[in-house]
Amino acid sequence: MEAVKQIIKIPKNHEINIKVPREFPENETVEVILIMKKRQDSFRVRIRELKNAAKDNLFLEDLEDISDDFRSIDTEEIIDTLCFQLGITN
Repeated sequence: MEAVKQIIKIPKNHEINIKVPREFPENETVEVILIMKKRQDSFRVRIRELKNAAKDNLFLEDLEDISDDFRSIDTEEIIDTLCFQLGITN
């Protein structure tokens, strides 16, 4: 198997030409895969979404619920550990 990588920009008409190396025989079947790199603005979009989430009441309520869940789990684990170390069964 031989692989050839070409990086190009997509033109307005969304058509591209692929330069095939001369050592590839004519009528040979090849596989063409297009992989789009992450768009540069994706980081800015995520930051904007996080800023918006900080003002979203439903998101903030969910976050508080999750924090409460973990807080109670942490408390239970501490109590269990202390009871074990002190030889107390609960």
